[in-house]
Amino acid sequence: MKNIFLVLCCFALTFSTWAQKAQYKVALVGFYNLENLYDTINNPIVDDEEFLPESDRRYNTSIYTDKLGRLSDVISQMGTDITPDGLALLGVAEIENDTVLTDLIKTEKLKSRKWSFVHYNSPDRRGVDVALFYNPKYFKVLFSKPLFVQLPGGTKDAFFTRDILYVKGILDGDTCHVFVNHWPSRSGGEERSIPARAAAAGTAKKCIDSIMSVNPVSKVILMGDLNDDPVSPSLTKVLGSKGDIDKVKPNEMYNPWVEMYKKGMGTSPYQDAWGLFDQVLCSGAWLDKEQLGYHYYKKVLFNREFMVQKTGKWRGYSKRTWDGITYNYGYSDHFPVYLIMLKKIKTDFTL
Repeated sequence: MKNIFLVLCCFALTFSTWAQKAQYKVALVGFYNLENLYDTINNPIVDDEEFLPESDRRYNTSIYTDKLGRLSDVISQMGTDITPDGLALLGVAEIENDTVLTDLIKTEKLKSRKWSFVHYNSPDRRGVDVALFYNPKYFKVLFSKPLFVQLPGGTKDAFFTRDILYVKGILDGDTCHVFVNHWPSRSGGEERSIPARAAAAGTAKKCIDSIMSVNPVSKVILMGDLNDDPVSPSLTKVLGSKGDIDKVKPNEMYNPWVEMYKKGMGTSPYQDAWGLFDQVLCSGAWLDKEQLGYHYYKKVLFNREFMVQKTGKWRGYSKRTWDGITYNYGYSDHFPVYLIMLKKIKTDFTL
């Protein structure tokens, strides 16, 4: 009888331990600045002359095809150590048009994923836009529109900047609101351009507040090359994002990159210092780990060794596409980032 009792106790303990091991579905949400992904065709409406075959760069089909292949190398590897499907959503910046988006997802390493995208032409002088790639296996688009950013006078030499892309959709059962951004750069001086980035942050904030007024526990994702760090006023004051996860309310934005930035890590280097301009933020509704839908689990800065410059004055930096006007056989001057979202799978146990 004693032996039978011991066996039953061991079985009960083993079953209890096994039953407590939760299983999860994974969805990865990322962003990547593709660094001047232009086609080779002249667009007379925008200033794309430096990326044409007759330009000083001699930007031709061979270079364009090589750049597409290199970008697909990076994108195809993002998150595949976590899930074979890789990214469910990928926001991108510095793309010229829908042609380059189509060519990218048709590359050898990405075509099997059958990605789609959302894109609108922006009024940016150089013709660069933002877009959202999505895997239809995970995401269904319900609605989308561009959000115009009105620049304050005197903050930038250019009158127009990139629109913010807003996409509402269903992420494997979760209704979510995605904002893809490329805020005004610091060219012309950081101090002078601060109001321009504040204007972009305010445009996104106004739309987010409108969404939250209808449903204060809406799932919002804001991503992009913000040209500001996680601790910059455009994020902390205008957008109201917080880096302390315990202080984020459901209708507020959580910025998981603050701690990483304070440790000196970043996505784009400048004058021997790393800036963490590329970020993916999520609203507080993603933070409850016990919810039925997806919740935030972890952030990832994707900077594999092959993406790092090994020689020259840019050694240790992200391996950029160009060294001046010379093709550098690189990827981008930015590293991509992504968030890991998890959803607990319901399991029925029967004996």
